Parts: sequence; structure tokens; C-alpha cells
Amino acid sequence: MSKWYETAAFYHIYPLGLCGAPQQNDCNAPVNHTLPKLIPWLDHIAALGCEGIYIGPLFQSSSHGYDTIDYRRVDRRLGDNADFRTFVEEAHSRGIRVVVDGVFNHTGREFFAFEDIRRNRESSPYRWWYKGINFDWNSAYNDGFSYESWRNCGNLINLNLGNREVKDYLFDVIRFWVSEFDIDGIRLDCADCLDFDFMKEMRWICGGLKEDFWLMGEVIHGDYARWANDQMLHSVTNYELHKGLYSGHNDHNYFEIAHTIRRQFDANGGIYRGRTLYSFVDNHDVARIATKLNDKRHLKPVHALLYTLPGLPSIYYGSEWGIEGQKEWGDAALRPALDLEQMREHPAVPGLAEFIAFLGKCRKEHEVISRGSYQELLLTNRQYAFARVRDGEAVVTAVNNDENEAELWIRLPFHTECFTDLETGKECAVENGQIHVRLAAGGAALYHIRQM
Repeated sequence: MSKWYETAAFYHIYPLGLCGAPQQNDCNAPVNHTLPKLIPWLDHIAALGCEGIYIGPLFQSSSHGYDTIDYRRVDRRLGDNADFRTFVEEAHSRGIRVVVDGVFNHTGREFFAFEDIRRNRESSPYRWWYKGINFDWNSAYNDGFSYESWRNCGNLINLNLGNREVKDYLFDVIRFWVSEFDIDGIRLDCADCLDFDFMKEMRWICGGLKEDFWLMGEVIHGDYARWANDQMLHSVTNYELHKGLYSGHNDHNYFEIAHTIRRQFDANGGIYRGRTLYSFVDNHDVARIATKLNDKRHLKPVHALLYTLPGLPSIYYGSEWGIEGQKEWGDAALRPALDLEQMREHPAVPGLAEFIAFLGKCRKEHEVISRGSYQELLLTNRQYAFARVRDGEAVVTAVNNDENEAELWIRLPFHTECFTDLETGKECAVENGQIHVRLAAGGAALYHIRQM
């Protein structure tokens, strides 16, 4: 039986940013009920054709969301648990699944277990909950002891995921979020730092909670198959493709993208064939795609590739309107507060959201895009065409990164006599066994064909 997460397109929300939350959390302040402001976004997300939302971080935290204070409470800057329960119910009523951040590699300094160690030192029952606790050294915070932390950030203290008590605590957290909110999956923060045995046990536990519960991991470098497999995670972030999608356009080098896809998903030797990775062109940690591209006309072909190459496409909130954001010291520029109606009325790039909605519609109406095999049909530095093929049906994607209009002759993956431009609905005859089309500068098109 197929699972929802094998074909879904995702919408990614960093809620502390979108809701305009204060950068520092005052745990004595009243709860700020901003999550209800996201309910109107759900119709927009559904209109884009997204069937999943990745929203996070949500755990009560001290600042940016990844320095957890309380795993069972929604951050008071966003609202309370009832607010998020309503959000999930509203999403589910629209056929949208909800995936949340699982920040299990580390906690913040205000987490109860770390505070107990600070008070009770060697006598704390939680001294083994963290990695590298050493009472003969000191920390940059002058705690009177030292400890391991994520990338030496002393406010992100690494949990000891080999400790049975820690594992049981976190697995109970997962059970709580499923029972309390009915979430559909977890995106594992810093998955490339997590203990493999921890993830294997988590996969087994989550499978018992919900048959179609999805586990996706943040992995930047390395062999993705080490994490995405039948024993651990269903998917991981495809940073390799992310890099190619923008640099392949900036450098006028479609060979880079095509090589990445061959290496990863070729039917006769792709190292990730049979796996479905999580694809994106930007997120809350990297510069916006509209900032990275030298030519804003390339936003159209970039998104056409994102949606039709192998993988699960993800749109980061605001990028469907072409907003910009450069990664600097701190990530505030990547995580802005946005007003939905303002964005609709004054998009930075008119027509982009509508094109992305078209791509989402194509994925829903033509399952071959997400399930079909990949076949390369045409490749030059500046033009690229490929097909997703399954059971006598194919959708052909053609893109052009040139500054000028391009004339393309695209070979067919099988014999047919006509093809349909999915954006215009126009049906055209095949010429000399090929699709003959013209693409505008920075153009992209999807064509549907059936085998004769």
C-alpha cells in the first residue's frame, strides 16, 4: 500500500519567524496566542498543492527554538497546546499532514535535567543524561564543569542518546505529541549527529504509533543511505541536489544537475535508487533562492526541476512569492514575519506562486511525476529535458537557462503521435518522432504524453 509521504509536496514553516515572535522567550510572560494567525495560511498551502506541512521548532525554548526548555509544551511565544491541536485539526480537515521538528540531539541550558546538574553537580541523577560531563573542568558559562555541545555552542548541550533513561524520556515525548496533537511525522534536527541505535529504536516505536508515520532527517554531508533506509529514517534532506539547483543555473551548467540525478537515482546504478529524498531550494538555514540566483527569470525552471525531478519538493514560506533573504550573522533575515494578504497583493515576483500551484496540481493529477522512473532526453549546458515514465505514461520537463529563447528537439521515451502542454492545455503533433518546442529565456514547460 502506498504512503502519503511517498508523493507529497511540502510547505515549510518556521513559526517563530512567520508569527513575529520575540527573539528571547520570557517564561514569566503571558502566553501569546499567535498560532491561530496561521489558520488562514492553510487554504493558501492547499491551493499550492501541498499535502504536508513541516512546521518547527515548536518546543518551549529560550530563543531560536532549538534550545529546548520543555518538550511537552508549545512555545508560549506561539500559543499553548490547545492552539496547536486546533492547527493540526484544521490542517487535517484540508487533507494536509503535519510534521514537526524533533530536537533530540541537544537541549537548552534551562532544561530541567541540565539545571539539576548545575545545582547538584555529582549528586544529580541526570549527570549521565549528557555527553562529556566533566566536573574537573569549566565551561564558557562558568558552570564549574564542562560538557559536549553542538558545534561548541555552549547553550546547546548534547544529550547522551545511548542512555536508557534519555531514550525512554524522548520516546515518551514522541508518544505525547502523537496522542496529544495527532502529528503525522517528525523532522529530526541534526540527524547526522544522532546515535544510529537511537534512530532504529525510534523507527520501530513510531511505526507502532501510526502505520504511516514519517521520519525525515536533517543530513548535510555524507552517504544519505546511511540514514535513509528500512531500519532508520524514511527520508533525509537532499543538500547535494539543493546546491546543484541554484549553481547549475548561475553557472549555466545543467550538466551539474543531471550528473547529480544520475549519481543518485539512475535505475542502473544510482546510489539512492528506491529511496525518496526531501528536496528544497531554500530553508530556514540557507539564503533564499531568489537571493542566490543571479537571474530571477531562473526561478521558474528551478521550481520546475524541484517539482519534477526525483524527490519530495518543499517550499519554504514566502519563497513562493520570490522574497529575498541573505544568511548573515544570525538567521533573522531568513525567518521574517509575513502577512498573507500583503504577500498575495504585492508579490516580489508576480506569477511565481501561480506557477508553483500549477506544478503542485500536475503532481497531484499525474502520479507518474512522483512515481515514474527518470529518463534523460536532452542535455546541454543551457537546455535540459527529461521524462518521468510509468506504465505507458510520461511527463516531460524542459528547461532553459539561456538569456535567449531556445528551440528544442526532444526525443521521446516511447512512441506517440502527440503531446500536451500541461500549462496551456495545447495539444501538438510529434515531429519526426520528437517534441519540437520553443522555450523563452528562463523558460520551463511540462508536456504530457501517452504511449501509442
